[in-house]
This record gives sequence, structure tokens and C-alpha cells, in this order.
Amino acid sequence: MDVNLVLFKKDGSQKAFSLPSDNTIIGRRHDCDLCIPLTVVSKRHCQLNLNKEAVKIRDLDSRNGTFLNGKRIDETTVKAGDYIRIGPLTFLLQIDGKPEKIIPPKAKPKPPAKVPPPKVLAEELSGSFPELELDKSDSFLAELEDL
Repeated sequence: MDVNLVLFKKDGSQKAFSLPSDNTIIGRRHDCDLCIPLTVVSKRHCQLNLNKEAVKIRDLDSRNGTFLNGKRIDETTVKAGDYIRIGPLTFLLQIDGKPEKIIPPKAKPKPPAKVPPPKVLAEELSGSFPELELDKSDSFLAELEDL
């Protein structure tokens, strides 16, 4: 089984790292199989184990956790195309050349849109409460923005 971790760099480029053995330790220490010299990465952060049937990942009680497809894990099986996050770095697991097309993980979804602009609220309120006179001055609109 040929297993690679494909790193997504900030500039949009990618770099593939072959796993050096069936038991690969990833961490900050220089004697780890794959060394990530960042303080947010634990000295011995996680371990990847390969056998003929599966690839397993195990967090080694790291301070900031190991994430698979966005979820923190202790130990689980990893499949081709899964995303592994260690500290600020995200990798895609590629097994025997699959997936062929390497796609960066999707960006975090944008927050929902804000409340409609205050002018729209003022117009809606004026029709709902005809007995009340609404102050449509800038100060009123400023107060609505705080809601």
C-alpha cells in the first residue's frame, strides 16, 4: 500500500509526503518520522499505522488535538480522500494514487446575512403601526443597527 500525506500550503500549492514506514509518528520532535517544528504541534502528536487492509490514525494525547474531516479524534480508520489537520496544517490522505484529483478542503461557511438594513425595517414598521409616527432620522436608523 502506497500512502501519501498531501500538504495544502497557504499559497495554494501542494506537497506530497510518503509515509516512511507502516508506523509513522508525526510531531514536533526532530526524531519523529514526520517533523512539524511548530509550537502548536505536540512533541509526539499523532501516529499513522498501516496494514494491508487499512490506515489508522491515533492521537498521542496531543495538546491541541488531531482532526479528521473537521472532527477531533482519539483513534479511527482513515480513508483515501480524508483530511487530517495537525495544528494549522491540513493534509489529504492519498492511498495508491487515490483520490487522483487533490482538492483543498472547503473553506468555513460564511456567517448568515445580517438583519435587513434599517431603512427596510423602518418601512416595514411604518405599515404595521399606522397609529405610531416613526422617526426615520439617522439616529433612529443607528439604533436599529444595534438590534
